[in-house]
Amino acid sequence: MDYTEILWFAVLAVFALSLLAQWLVGSTYRRYAKIAARKGLPAEEIAAEIMAYYGVHIPVKQIAGELTDNYDPRAKQLNLSQGVYGSSSIAAYGIAAHEAGHAIQHAKSFMPLLWRNSIFPAANFGSNLGPWLFIAGLFFGITPLIDLGLIFFAFAVAFSFITLPVELDASRRAVAALKNRRLLAATELPGAQKVLGAAALTYLAATLMAVLQMLRFIALRNSRRN
Repeated sequence: MDYTEILWFAVLAVFALSLLAQWLVGSTYRRYAKIAARKGLPAEEIAAEIMAYYGVHIPVKQIAGELTDNYDPRAKQLNLSQGVYGSSSIAAYGIAAHEAGHAIQHAKSFMPLLWRNSIFPAANFGSNLGPWLFIAGLFFGITPLIDLGLIFFAFAVAFSFITLPVELDASRRAVAALKNRRLLAATELPGAQKVLGAAALTYLAATLMAVLQMLRFIALRNSRRN
């Protein structure tokens, strides 16, 4: 089995991992979205309480969609999806606390988050344009265009690498806050951890896929040279 075949098997394995992660996120979320937390407060108040404890006071807004929750560093606004905002479920608490963790990271100048924010424009540009430049370079036999595509796509790979510790740290902060502030009981906390753990698996799969894609591009470039 040569290098190219190994790469293809690795890509298929990571693709399977991605599908598993997506299924786990959906199934775990639906399971714990049906279980109400004893605290009884809506998730947006939980997020606000966690942030206020760390001296962060920003608006918490409702946005459309399912699991579209995010923290917007430009607007300094925490956005919760329709299924999370207003919900007092264990799943909603975990997700709201996680996004609050991102807001706290920003307020505390958490370096990986600042790095991720700084390279986002280049990463977004690279993930969209990089592969097309690379393919065009291969098709027309223009080596500088191939290399330019690789350079652009490298920003997307770097973004994925930085995203992983950022997301893991936000989940760590979320679990600690839910526990220390007694927002979830000891018997409820594992449910929130499972929801966040399933989400973390999707980021791991995305990082592995980005790395493998980069390795495939490099292998194609080298085979063309040979």
